[in-house]
Parts: sequence; C-alpha cells; structure tokens
Amino acid sequence: MKKLTMLFSILCLTLALTVPASALDYNIDGPGDPEYGKSTSIEPVVTADRGKLPNVDVSKNAALIPPTFGSASAYTLNTGNPLTPNLAPGYMLGEGAVINGSAGITVTPPDFGGIPSGGTSSGNTATPTPSTGYTEVTSDLYYSGGYLATLMIPSLNVNVKVYQGTTSAILAKGAGHFEDTSIWDGNCAIAGHNRGANCYFGDIHNLNVGDTITLTTRLGTRTYSVTSVNKISETDNSLLAPTSENCVTLFTCVRNQSAYRWAVRAVEV
Repeated sequence: MKKLTMLFSILCLTLALTVPASALDYNIDGPGDPEYGKSTSIEPVVTADRGKLPNVDVSKNAALIPPTFGSASAYTLNTGNPLTPNLAPGYMLGEGAVINGSAGITVTPPDFGGIPSGGTSSGNTATPTPSTGYTEVTSDLYYSGGYLATLMIPSLNVNVKVYQGTTSAILAKGAGHFEDTSIWDGNCAIAGHNRGANCYFGDIHNLNVGDTITLTTRLGTRTYSVTSVNKISETDNSLLAPTSENCVTLFTCVRNQSAYRWAVRAVEV
C-alpha cells in the first residue's frame, strides 16, 4: 500500500510538470510626458516692446571694463574699455565714453554747468562755454505757423514740425524742442511721443547707425547721420549738454517702462 501511494504521488508530480503553466497578463501604464525644467544655457531676452531688442548687444562683446576710480570719466555712462575689443569693433559708445584710455578716442564728460538754464526765447539763457556751439531761439527764427523747424527721418517715414517746448500741449501738435538746447549750432535736442495719434517717435529705437535725419530751420538745412541708439534713465540729462560738433538728439519714452527713455544721437555729415 505504501509503495502504491508513493507511485501515485510521483505520477501526479510528473503530470503537473508536463502541463504548461498558464501565463499571467500584466498591464503597466507608461509614464506621462516628462516635465523638463527650462534650459539654463540659453535664455531668450524679451523686452516690453513687442519682444524686440533693437540695436542693443547684450552679449559679452558689449561688456566694458570700467575706467579707473576717480578718473575724469569714472561716472560717465557707457564708459570703459571693451572686454573683447576684437569681437566688438563697431560697438556704439555713449556720449562721454572713453575707450582704450589716452591712446584711444576720448570725449570729455559733459560740463553740466554749461547747460543753459533759462528759456531761450526770453533772453535769460546761460552763456555756453566757448568750446561748444549754441544758437539761441529768437523771434525771427519762427515760421508763420509758429514752429521752429521740420524734422525728417526717411527710414521711418517721419516728417514732423518742431515747436518750442516739450509740454503735453506742444507734443500734441508735433515734436518739441528742448528750450535749454541749441536750435542750430551744437546740440539740438528734440522730444516726441511714442504712442497715440501723434506717435512721431514711436520707432526711433529701431534706427540703425548710419540712418539719416534732416533738420530744416530758417538758418538752413542740415543732414545728420545716426551714431548711437541707447536706452537711458529718465533722470539722465547728459545728452542735453552743449557740444562742439553739430548734432541732433532725439528723445522719447520707452513703452511700459516709465523709468527709461530712448535717446538717438546723430551728427552732421
């Protein structure tokens, strides 16, 4: 009996081993889309002005080594020696900039004491330094329409009359001449709106070096070539200073950035 039981057990085990085991089905859901972080090697720079960053080099090519502490140009904006001069031969320096020390191009920082302090048409204008050009606004320089000049920027299709003053009422009519600046010789500074119905200067930040600007007054017509386009602080008045060279400087607000202004400098050609 014992042998029979053992034989039966062996037979059952043999049958169990010969019958294929049924496979089990597994359903494993794959992971969803991976969540990657933002790239840190290249980050796009987006400005408030429709995503554009015109005429501004934000790479290391535009980096400047600051001037010596206590030097004449230590506190002048956009001043110093290019970090990579071989990569930035056409870097646009700001007014008063000093490059490569005494061996390079040096522009003396503006003398703020020489900026006229009164209304040019009332005769209480401060006398500019002899080294700077300056033409006072007098009654005989007005056209019959009450304006002082006509400003043309061909690349932007701008043709606007320039009136004396920069009040809201003036800028509602056209462009406005800064009363403390020259109207002809030296530095003629002009402001305009960047939006609205009289948006004459809305695109001046898109000007390129070499673009032309024409100013016509009763003293004649001059053509200027753009040398720099910069975003400056609203408190920066350095570009209103008298200059020895004949130039025109345009100002307008930066959209959605009330603390800044666009400043375009063009010199006579």
